[in-house]
Order: sequence, then structure tokens, then C-alpha cells
Amino acid sequence: MAADEYVFIPGEHGEKISTLVSCPQDYEVSRKSAVILAHGAGNDMFNPLITHMAHVLDQAGYLCVRFNFPYRDRGRRNPDSDDVLMATWMSVFHYFRNHPGYQPAKIVAAGKSLGCRIASQAVSAGIMDAQGLIMLGYPLHPPGKKDILRDAHLHRINVPMLFFEGEKDPFCDTAILRDVLSRVKAPWNVEVIEGADHSFKMPSDSKVTEEQVYARILGKTLSWLETI
Repeated sequence: MAADEYVFIPGEHGEKISTLVSCPQDYEVSRKSAVILAHGAGNDMFNPLITHMAHVLDQAGYLCVRFNFPYRDRGRRNPDSDDVLMATWMSVFHYFRNHPGYQPAKIVAAGKSLGCRIASQAVSAGIMDAQGLIMLGYPLHPPGKKDILRDAHLHRINVPMLFFEGEKDPFCDTAILRDVLSRVKAPWNVEVIEGADHSFKMPSDSKVTEEQVYARILGKTLSWLETI
């Protein structure tokens, strides 16, 4: 595994977007997809799952990029507006899509909660030409408000989607998610982690370890990426 490399990407408003690039020394642009990973609202690109995912993908021969939204680099807890989040995603995507040192043939957009919601909205709007989406804890509805669904744009997506959801996630009733996806035209897969919460953490009395949860997520991710 090569060492992670910091890259600072110019944003739309003069800011520098912090990114970490994990690039295999033998990366095959024509054969392996690149994966861009965005964090959730309450964490950053150093989130343990995102970091683990980046390094496993690197070891498996995939270029992986993770980045911070501006509010995290400014030390704020409240997320930026959706317009700023979208602009950040697009800046990172286009930088690596067009950079002469990378220019991957295919890019998969991935993210945790907030990060995957913004990516899926960009793909559904036709402004991000990713070849697939990986949704880690997609926030289908606010906690306790299962009648308020963030699902309309999912029906406009035409690329394969891979969902990972915790069975106990208050942001996503998996039965409702499956019902929504049953009417989506794009190919999709849902992997439910039994007993896990929104962050894929297990109950304190569970015999399933964090390492086992991560291994399950990455095992499914690697097999799915081979189909893209």
C-alpha cells in the first residue's frame, strides 16, 4: 500500500478542499475504477470506516480519494448548505476526472450518510457522471419521521447502487428502503448489517466486532466493484 498523499483542490469560492489520495503503485486506469469517498455530517475523512475503506481499496488496486467538506476544515459542526456541499463534491470529482496524472476510466461515488446523499443528488441531476454509487447509511428519513422520505431523486438515477444499512439505523427503515428501491429502474443491492446503528456500531453486548462489520462491508464492496 502506498502512503496517502495530501492534495488541496481549489473550490468554487477560493477555498482549498483537503483530500487524501490512496493510489496503488500499479494502478491500472483502464481496468480499475476510482472511488471517491465523502464523509457524514458528524465526522470527517478520518472517520475509521472511511479510512479503513480507503486503505482496503488501495490494497485491492483501486485509486481511492477521500475529502473534507469545508465546514469540517473550518472546525464547524454544522454542515454547509447543500449548494456548498454539492459544489465541493463536484470540484473533487472533476479534479480527478480530468487530472492528467489520474484520469480514471470509471469513477464510483461513495459516501457516508450526508456524503452519499449529496453524491446521489448530483448523479440524479445529471451533473456527475459516476458509474456507480455506494451508500453507507443513506439517510432515507429523519429519525421518527418515516413519512418524510428523501427518495424522489433516487428514481432518476440510472447507475448501479450499493446500499449498506444498519438494521437499527433511525435514519433508514430498511423495509421502507426496499419498498422504495423496488420501484427504482437502476440496478441496486442492499446489505443490512443486523443489529448495527447509523454508524454501523454494534450493541455493547454483541459478539460481532467492528473488524467483522468492516470486513463484511468491504468484502461486498470489492465483489460489487468487479461488476461495474
